[in-house]
Amino acid sequence: MPMLDVQRDGPVARVYLNRPDVRNAFNDGVIAELAVAFLGFAEDPDLRVVVLGGHGKAFCAGADLNWMRAMADYDWAQNKADAQALADMLWVIHRCPVPVIGRIHGDCYAGGVGLAAVCDIVLAAEGVNFCLSEAKLGLLPATIGPYVIRAMGERAAQRWFTTAERFSAAEAHRLGFVHELCPAGEIDAKVQGLVDALVANGPAAVKACKKLVQDLAGEPLSAALREDTARRIADIRGSAEGKEGVSSFLQKRAPSWI
Repeated sequence: MPMLDVQRDGPVARVYLNRPDVRNAFNDGVIAELAVAFLGFAEDPDLRVVVLGGHGKAFCAGADLNWMRAMADYDWAQNKADAQALADMLWVIHRCPVPVIGRIHGDCYAGGVGLAAVCDIVLAAEGVNFCLSEAKLGLLPATIGPYVIRAMGERAAQRWFTTAERFSAAEAHRLGFVHELCPAGEIDAKVQGLVDALVANGPAAVKACKKLVQDLAGEPLSAALREDTARRIADIRGSAEGKEGVSSFLQKRAPSWI
């Protein structure tokens, strides 16, 4: 059985972790397949949005126990190479040109929290639990750390990294880590609503908006930043898509990309 279930419906790709018997825990195979899938998405000009979810009861329980047992015998170089593969996979998802929606229908632990953190929009079912459990095992959430800290904030990360306590989807929503909560039976309808909203927007504009957030986050309000943002809006106003979007609005018609 493949470790990922990748589905394509026109401009929408859906990627499901497909190891329900181990609560979608990941190993080196899952990491490699995710990296390959998202590298392919980055080269696809027709793709508009990716949905990342999981089959079975959990979204992702973190690292596979058998994989962790094998790693116990690794030397430092092997551990570094293994961790680097995970770090690189997370970066590939983070830099996917189109928005990635996290569909968190079930529990989300350890590396699974990292996968959620690299998504641009996260929906979670009520009752789902989150946990950054690494410290319980004498480890730390290092490779996922940059994304989780950006997603929940430094102050919250100081608690949840160090205590390794479980926290609820409601708490994750309060922290801003989760954008929206919904009953479990409504999550697919909510995801579809977001997909529809994204696909209705200008394809190049959506990609540019995603990159804008990533590029501007944390940057000082400098003269160089003002020049950069002015250049970006000038570029897109002069583009074919920008001109079509404004023209269609003024003419009260649907734009060509609908």
